[in-house]
Amino acid sequence: MAQDQHANGALPHLTPDELSRYSRHITLPDVGLDGQRRIKAARVLIVGAGGLGSPTALYLAAAGVGTIGLVDFDVVDVTNLQRQLLHGTRDVGRAKLDSAIDRLRDVNPHVHVEPHHTRLTSANALEIMRAYDIVIDGTDNFATRYLTNDACVLLGKPNVYGSIFRFEGQASLFATPDGPCYRCLYPEPPPPGMVPSCAEGGVLGVLPGLVGTIQATEALKLILGVGESLAGRLLLIDTLTMQFRTVRVKRDPACPACGTRTITGLIDYDDFCGTPGGEVLHDQVQEITPVELAERLKHGADFDLIDVREPSERAIASIPQARLIPLGDLERQMAHLDPAREIVVMCRSGRRSATAVRRLQEAGFRRVWNLAGGILRWSDDVDPTVVKY
Repeated sequence: MAQDQHANGALPHLTPDELSRYSRHITLPDVGLDGQRRIKAARVLIVGAGGLGSPTALYLAAAGVGTIGLVDFDVVDVTNLQRQLLHGTRDVGRAKLDSAIDRLRDVNPHVHVEPHHTRLTSANALEIMRAYDIVIDGTDNFATRYLTNDACVLLGKPNVYGSIFRFEGQASLFATPDGPCYRCLYPEPPPPGMVPSCAEGGVLGVLPGLVGTIQATEALKLILGVGESLAGRLLLIDTLTMQFRTVRVKRDPACPACGTRTITGLIDYDDFCGTPGGEVLHDQVQEITPVELAERLKHGADFDLIDVREPSERAIASIPQARLIPLGDLERQMAHLDPAREIVVMCRSGRRSATAVRRLQEAGFRRVWNLAGGILRWSDDVDPTVVKY
């Protein structure tokens, strides 16, 4: 790996400061001086400067990876700080890439950071990834995950995969010449709204540090050409029981990406995953704005306000008049709802509540409204004392 060499064909030299800085690497028999020079020559792209991208970028920078590309378009939010260690309290409101560049320069001024201030899309993924040796998937949504996978397969770039949820994590290496890709493991995305986001389901703050460090380790092994990679294996991590186990993953001959090769270009991944524009795919549902809801509550309008979030979310922020029925309990609780009454459904952002509205409509409820933007928009438009999470 990492054949990004100087014009004369030689690996880059190490300065006296670098020789001292990386001395613990250089004394490793499987690294040595040439290995460290290969690390310096390497170009690694990290998709996402959040939970997984933070430890990955920090450790690759510390290790001396010569060029680290970062793709991100978000800004630092206070809710990120529980797990995204690239950023600090003073960075809240800054672009994540600006914060990340400052932090990585402090870790290692010898490393060049290439920022890509953009959302990774079907229009730009191949162009961005083409310039790198290895791609690390630090994404938090299925659309970008499938996009990253397919672009890596098309370009022949190894895809270092990681994902996190609550107390559990996964890691693997996809799109190697003989190994499987992400689609071999997950041919289809889950139904929209089936898997909560970290904001909705929560995540143990140290978990992305654990998984991201494993991703950085896999990248360094690839650069050095040492050890046994996770290609063909899925590492499963359960932090509650502190158990690590691996399962074999074989290349699927029928996989449209790496098997039959019927995927010859990048598609609309939001549409493929049922999340156009980042929102859940549904038929149009009736919506009510937070301002409109506040007016109706103020004037004592007769309707039911249903909160389909989890109890732990309600403990963070709530609208006092709302009745809590978590989305997973909705089917069982429908018998206790009056189809003749008007119902407004709310959640954090309006995604789960849209799912709930469709389920209620399918069950025969007709006077059902979705709270547009959820409690986040309620905080913006009605009551700024309500905590955003």
